[in-house]
Amino acid sequence: MSSAGSRRIRVITAGFALLTLAGGLTACGSDSTDDAGSGKGTAPAAAGSTTVTVGALSNGAATPVDLTVPEVAAIRAELPPAVVKEGTLTIGLGLLPSGSPPLGFVGSDQKTLTGSEPDLGRLVAAVFGLKPVLNNATWDNLFVGIDSGKNQLGFSNITDTEQRKTKYDFACYRQDNLGFEVSKSSTWNFDGTAASLAGKTVAVGAGTNQEKILQAWQATLKGEGKKLTIKYFPDNNSTYLALNSGKIDAYFTPNPAVAYHVRLTEKTPNATRSGGKYSGAGATLQGLICATTKKDDGLVKPTADAINYLIKNGDYAKLLAAWNLSDEAVATSQVNPPGLPLDNA
Repeated sequence: MSSAGSRRIRVITAGFALLTLAGGLTACGSDSTDDAGSGKGTAPAAAGSTTVTVGALSNGAATPVDLTVPEVAAIRAELPPAVVKEGTLTIGLGLLPSGSPPLGFVGSDQKTLTGSEPDLGRLVAAVFGLKPVLNNATWDNLFVGIDSGKNQLGFSNITDTEQRKTKYDFACYRQDNLGFEVSKSSTWNFDGTAASLAGKTVAVGAGTNQEKILQAWQATLKGEGKKLTIKYFPDNNSTYLALNSGKIDAYFTPNPAVAYHVRLTEKTPNATRSGGKYSGAGATLQGLICATTKKDDGLVKPTADAINYLIKNGDYAKLLAAWNLSDEAVATSQVNPPGLPLDNA
């Protein structure tokens, strides 16, 4: 993983620790989950189709919805014969030890993996007509699992980078964005330029990709005789206390973290909203999150085709809406599009 991408993942993981407790969500993980075997998150359906309960067991982090997905014979025919013969799709997740809502975490039953990433994996498996088997591990061991063949596909907020393409193929399915979280009563919105931040006070996590971007905007404004104040807090609790009290105007953090906290607070006196987003890859490239498979193993095209089928039939939009991630939608799943360049690693 690129250092910038790695810092973003760590921010998501660490930053959700307090939010997880506040939302009543468990923070523990499991090594492996066979959804079809457990019956959790997948309901019975007509022959030749699978009903996946998106947002199951999320304890308020999602709005659950049942999606019935038919097996698509033309896409199944693209799979390597060995995968079809095995009858399962092994999906790697790098969520240990604490999970990252809304992307992936252990549900309210204390054992089933839920989140936007495992749910998309389940939907792709349904298009293939295969049984999903989820292998949860640490971030590093997720890639060890792909390298060894234990994981056929990684669905774990993996950023498309040119460095990773030396070993892996990508079928991209979501924008990789940072976001500004503001009080719901705030009238301010980020317009994509440093100018809109003039005179604002913004909190950010130290040592993160978003801090680097914010500091660059601060330098630009300083050169124009304008001021952007950057604030640091020891944890999310103190950051949100500052936001609620008006001591800061916005919190600049990974966009999924914004989506999750907005969902948790929407019916409280301290409700927040998204004040805008920005590509994690910077101004000249839209960062992308991708399903990841071992290079040249024959899975990337059918995976992209399965995602595009879900986009076309509307299930993809329903998945993102359930997890409040609609603002990260892509129009189409591309195979190995331009990723973070080597000089941004």
